Amino acid sequence: MSQLKLSIVDQAPVHDNKTQADALHDSVKLAQLADSLGYHRYWIAEHHATPSYASPCPEIIIGQIAANTQNIKVGSGGVMLSHYSPYKVAEVFRTLEAFFPGRIDLGVGRAPGGSELPTRALAFPYDPAGRENFPELLRSLTGFIDDQMPEDHPFNGLKTTPQGGNKPAIWTLGSSDGSIDLAAELGLGFVLALFIGTHERPADIIARYRKAFRPRPGSSIETPQAAISSAVICAGTQEEAELLAASHTYWKVNAFRHGIREGIKPPEECMDLYKKMSPTDQSYFDETRNSMITGTPEQCREELEAQADFYKVDEVIAVAVTYSFEKRCQSYTLLAEAFS
Repeated sequence: MSQLKLSIVDQAPVHDNKTQADALHDSVKLAQLADSLGYHRYWIAEHHATPSYASPCPEIIIGQIAANTQNIKVGSGGVMLSHYSPYKVAEVFRTLEAFFPGRIDLGVGRAPGGSELPTRALAFPYDPAGRENFPELLRSLTGFIDDQMPEDHPFNGLKTTPQGGNKPAIWTLGSSDGSIDLAAELGLGFVLALFIGTHERPADIIARYRKAFRPRPGSSIETPQAAISSAVICAGTQEEAELLAASHTYWKVNAFRHGIREGIKPPEECMDLYKKMSPTDQSYFDETRNSMITGTPEQCREELEAQADFYKVDEVIAVAVTYSFEKRCQSYTLLAEAFS
């Protein structure tokens, strides 16, 4: 198998009991480290009204990171398109591409990136767009990026500024096969988000995308581009990696089983709290942590290579959320060294 490209999705977690404002500066520092380590992409997620994450505006963070790095591609992983005007999103990312030619990725997703209240607030004074609107929004976004709307479209002929620059590459993100047909139809890249949920994702998801892919005239994505994104915690020992993973695992139990979105706790505290959980919560905790890749650099490399081989992709996008910022930097450093 050819050398895998390593990339990062950053949810901008709040580390070490610091503030969300501090977390944004940590994201820039981590991106600079990733750039120096040779990572291929650095994508920012979008989350709203979530105390543990500090990334409601990936487009702003992208500009800061691109301005403070040299080579790494920077993008959104992803913009939650249901909240926004496709025209405005196209303007924002064409502006970013004008400042950083060839380095900007526009990744989009269908999920709201938060609970019901912020979703309603983002749409105010109108009603939030439902998931059923996503195909129309994505087709419009693609048309605005390309300045190629169908002749019968109400915005045919409307130019997206700024003109004269490159077009950012558009990617779709999905935790299952819900977006592959649309991604293939529109000639977009596709990332299978294995770090979301613990459900089975068969290998033919990527194969179906590749088979159905149709290139979009003028796009920078001329052939099927697919990647997987996995939760990865790398440390000196298996035991340490599993302990570090407890912080995000405990957070997920509270968030997804009980609707509690609080800050990220130290891993030792999380393991103490684990002992007090109900059996069903403990089972969910175990299932969630087992879905992550945790271990030594060699173990993480072997598992990532096996995943990449299973899905037949040449790029893996690692997601690491820890309580300690230092341990998170160390995890990405060890992982890069294992692949160097």
